[in-house]
Amino acid sequence: MERSDSLAALVARILDAIGQAGGWLPFDRYMNLALYAPGLGYYAAAPGVLGRWGADSDFVTAPELSPLFGMTLARQLAAAGRAEGLERVVEFGAGSGKLACDMLAAWSRGDWMPREYAIVEVSAAMRARQQDATATLPPDVRKRVVWWDRLPARFDALVVGNEVLDAMPVQLLVRTRHGWSERGIVATGDTARPFAWSDRPGAAAPRRSMDALPVGAVTETHAAAEAFIATLADHLRRGLALFIDYGFPAHEYDHPQRDSGTLRCHRAHRAHDDPLWEPGASDITAHVEFSGIARVARNAGMEILGYTSQARFLLNAGLLDTLRDALTATGDGGPAPPDRAGLALAAGVQKLVNESEMGELFKVMALGRGVRTALAGFAQGDRAAALDG
Repeated sequence: MERSDSLAALVARILDAIGQAGGWLPFDRYMNLALYAPGLGYYAAAPGVLGRWGADSDFVTAPELSPLFGMTLARQLAAAGRAEGLERVVEFGAGSGKLACDMLAAWSRGDWMPREYAIVEVSAAMRARQQDATATLPPDVRKRVVWWDRLPARFDALVVGNEVLDAMPVQLLVRTRHGWSERGIVATGDTARPFAWSDRPGAAAPRRSMDALPVGAVTETHAAAEAFIATLADHLRRGLALFIDYGFPAHEYDHPQRDSGTLRCHRAHRAHDDPLWEPGASDITAHVEFSGIARVARNAGMEILGYTSQARFLLNAGLLDTLRDALTATGDGGPAPPDRAGLALAAGVQKLVNESEMGELFKVMALGRGVRTALAGFAQGDRAAALDG
């Protein structure tokens, strides 16, 4: 199906959903269709949506920026796997498959390797891309990679989710003089602009910190992400889960100056703020509200093992040692001479840890059950106390 035909079919699907809902569709349902409608949504129909700068893609994630990201995560997970006797890794939303390949390659050069690397992916198009990527691994490594269509009733594992929570549908709430309204969409009858915003009063505010937002403010709530964490807790018998994403604790998320919310769209490596424009052609995302994730995890019987910035986590976990090892290329163990590849690795490190790049905006949260090993990534600069406001 041509892309223009796919977009038209998705618009028709959303218009049908509006009609079935009585003329008004909550934004989270619209976002779910725009991103995940089978064969039509942004992730379901476009396997090349993420990738390198300058490529035919819309955005770039840390694994595409630098292989050192996956190699450093591999160090942390290997240390935990050895100490806790955990032999399975589960990755949610594996994207292009780059993170999986980088970590498996790093483990193949070390003294720990998971017995199984399971990927949970809702997009058939992205799964196909992941299968192509992992097919390049050596046979003895590739055979460990499997895809789960559903979670086992109970499992033990090291869990990874890189930029997964931000892509889950969110509700939009608007503060008025009379309380909170929920923002949804209606049909306009205009083929050039088929959808428009419409607010319904009577919404509940799930966070006390939302009291700080002024009249007219728009913000997001994260029922889908929180339900995902609760489901994971129901199935994870023993293990730990690392989630890397951009976001804030509640008191920062609802700062009065953040009165326009965090909802953003990405297309051709440019951001825009109109999710109703050509649904299915842009990524739609919102920052993660990590206090809510922590609350749900605790209520489900999991522990908060750490929460810090991506920069602090990677540096604690050995990013600079990983860079040194990657730059050591001569047979006698001496440093390799400066070259384009070495400079690219160093530049990638800057993007991963610089405050003006990914270092501060992105956070790492670790959840666990039944594990006692201290994680090196949180040895310094743990901000878990900030999650409670």
